[in-house]
Amino acid sequence: MNISIIVAIAANNAIGKDNDLLWHISKDLKRFKQLTDGHFIVMGKKTYFSLPRRPLPNRTNMVITDIPGEQIDNCLMAYSIEDTIRKMEPADENFVIGGGSIYRQFMPYADKLYITRVHKDFEADTFFPEISLDEWKLTEKQVVDDDPQNNFTYSFEIYERTTK
Repeated sequence: MNISIIVAIAANNAIGKDNDLLWHISKDLKRFKQLTDGHFIVMGKKTYFSLPRRPLPNRTNMVITDIPGEQIDNCLMAYSIEDTIRKMEPADENFVIGGGSIYRQFMPYADKLYITRVHKDFEADTFFPEISLDEWKLTEKQVVDDDPQNNFTYSFEIYERTTK
């Protein structure tokens, strides 16, 4: 199975607060759309309901819930991590888009990480797990230090798993 995680992370591994993003980076949102367009996206129920537009268009939206039989209109439903993996598209790249608990549970299964690293600490209640450089190799990095919309530097990074 081809499983990728896509996430924006602050310097202190913060990813969210009160079920919301910590920043607005237009270039990151465009990158997210470009990478996930036409693919499976997997998320927890709280992440799904935090989206400004639901379901995200031109993607197969799969929502994970622990309530057996729960249904959300226009979404595929999964009831465990194993169930999610069984329902993913085996011939395609499947993107895990959050939240924090879902990221932690999928880290052992992921092959690739698409990270937007914000080079600033933020106050948060949700964090991304540490990326162990024993298991992951940084294969691509593009620094953005001239974004007039934000008063911080960020970078687009891609990590590929070295061990599984």
